Amino acid sequence: MSSVAEKTKYETKILEVGSDARGFKDINMAILFGDEAPDALRSSCFIIQVTKILEPIQTGDVMVFGDQAYTITAVGDEVNTNLGNLGHTAVVFDGSTTPELAGSLYLESKPYPQLDVGTVIKIMKGA
Repeated sequence: MSSVAEKTKYETKILEVGSDARGFKDINMAILFGDEAPDALRSSCFIIQVTKILEPIQTGDVMVFGDQAYTITAVGDEVNTNLGNLGHTAVVFDGSTTPELAGSLYLESKPYPQLDVGTVIKIMKGA
């Protein structure tokens, strides 16, 4: 049996919540960006620590916000590069199985998570 550490593909935490970031809840989206987020976008983003992705993120993996877990239903072609290098991705909570945007990560359709400064975000290897 493997340990939780072996199953963690990615881990970061929210450092700052942009003044408009929570408004994206209305369209079931959260925009993550590292601390180098451009000023024009910063107010729309949840600013996170930029950390390395340990293993490519795939459909079937689980994204966890604090204690709220969501199955990943689709992964855009640019997610692994952008999230690992810039801390940037748009997280969409609509259950899409085909990625509409290359930089977006799609999760199962469940109630929107509580996102605050200090919230830990993890991506765990799927079963």
